[in-house]
Amino acid sequence: MNATASSALPAPAEPAPFSGGALALLTVGLALGTFMEVLDTSIANVAVPTISGNLGVANSEGTWVISSYSVASAIAVPLTGWLARRVGEVRLFTLSVLLFTLASAACGFASNFETLIAFRLVQGLVSGPMVPLSQTILMRSYPPEKRGLALGLWAMTVIVAPIFGPVMGGWITDNYTWPWIFYINLPIGIFSATCAFFLLRGRETKTTKQRIDAVGLALLVIGVSCLQMMLDLGKDRDWFNSKFIVALAIIAVVAIAFMLVWEMTEKEPVVDLSLFKDRNFALGALIISFGYMAFFGSVVIFPLWLQTVMGYTSGLAGLATAPVGLLALVLSPMIGRNMERLDLRMVASFAFLVFAFVSYWNASFTLDVPFDKVILPRLVQGIGVACFFVPMTTITLSSVPDERLASASGLSNFLRTLSGAIGTAVSNTFWENDAIRHHAVLTESVSVYSQTTSSFSNALASLGVAGQSANAQIDQIITQQGYMMATNDFFRISCVGFLVLAGLVWITRPKKGAAASMGH
Repeated sequence: MNATASSALPAPAEPAPFSGGALALLTVGLALGTFMEVLDTSIANVAVPTISGNLGVANSEGTWVISSYSVASAIAVPLTGWLARRVGEVRLFTLSVLLFTLASAACGFASNFETLIAFRLVQGLVSGPMVPLSQTILMRSYPPEKRGLALGLWAMTVIVAPIFGPVMGGWITDNYTWPWIFYINLPIGIFSATCAFFLLRGRETKTTKQRIDAVGLALLVIGVSCLQMMLDLGKDRDWFNSKFIVALAIIAVVAIAFMLVWEMTEKEPVVDLSLFKDRNFALGALIISFGYMAFFGSVVIFPLWLQTVMGYTSGLAGLATAPVGLLALVLSPMIGRNMERLDLRMVASFAFLVFAFVSYWNASFTLDVPFDKVILPRLVQGIGVACFFVPMTTITLSSVPDERLASASGLSNFLRTLSGAIGTAVSNTFWENDAIRHHAVLTESVSVYSQTTSSFSNALASLGVAGQSANAQIDQIITQQGYMMATNDFFRISCVGFLVLAGLVWITRPKKGAAASMGH
């Protein structure tokens, strides 16, 4: 065959979308891979004291079990698009899942703290491509008219995993030993990688021999790792009163600023910033980031309030938190299936209004609120979760070409993850400082000349509590009330933030039928 004839041959046709049992099996396999990765961002949190005690380190050092993973993952996620272009999306996803599974096993077998941290770093580094690639592969595997459903099914795992992580982590730690929080990944990871390998053979994406953008990669690693460490360690080190935190902040700002300038002028950037020229991607990623920041802040503060103020055990706090996932599980696929019939901006705006209503509801809680009243707002919040994540992700990716979908998904997921870390840090710091402020104000009203104070002291004396014991009891009540007031303040501010986001959604311009044309 001559060269002319060869060049006239048509390009190979795109593989047909999956259907039937193969599609269901692939969906479960990819979803479980996502669930496993997202779960590991939160499942170890409640086990830190146990791990620290067993391995002979202080709790402050034990937090590196969380920080090492989050720092490494934050670096790897935005590299997804670049790595996928070099390796291929299917190959990269399968390899990431297998390496993640092996690293999980190694974490469980770790005999000392240093080894555990080393394998948590490896686990975080190889986890980066798993979430964005599971999203893009799943969407490509569904028929165009069902891509909204695919996104809804994928979103369920991203939404539910961080909520159930602390519940599962607490239960496993209480009933078994801490290594099992890592061992549970083994059957899940093997199943996910097996599904991807056998079902996606022959569906590999086109690869290119891109050179390594060494300068951009170095700046990304330095900037993102310093930023993530600052967010993880800031509260424990009193933020900018610590020279170490100040140094991390300066390095992060300088490195990220130089990276942005470098990547905008680089022909083959490691992070494709030109995606922000797309109006829907830029605005959608921004709104998702702020929405997730506010939402994740409540995910952190709510169980802290239950355990610190209300005296709940970690298991009971987990049960009170979990109902948010119930309606989200049911509604996410339904919304995904019908997205092309809906105005996505209206659905997302409704989600933020639900979040605002729930925040206002939470702001009315008092110290004597019963358990059944605590879980009701969480149940309602699940409606907002389903209506927020799927439509906003659809808007964000609605006009991104197929060949840039992995880069866009990686970048948007990186911003979402980073926003969650920022939301955690800001919420924690605000809550603690506001509680201290309320404590100081309330303490000013406690005086021997106050009728209320005298009455309460007399009541304590009648119970045999007097002197320093009485003062300690009064201070404990003031502290408890201060945290309660800080919790109410936090949810009031969250309410206002969600109302603002409900309006900002309308500045996006999703294409009509965006769910059907995702990635085209």
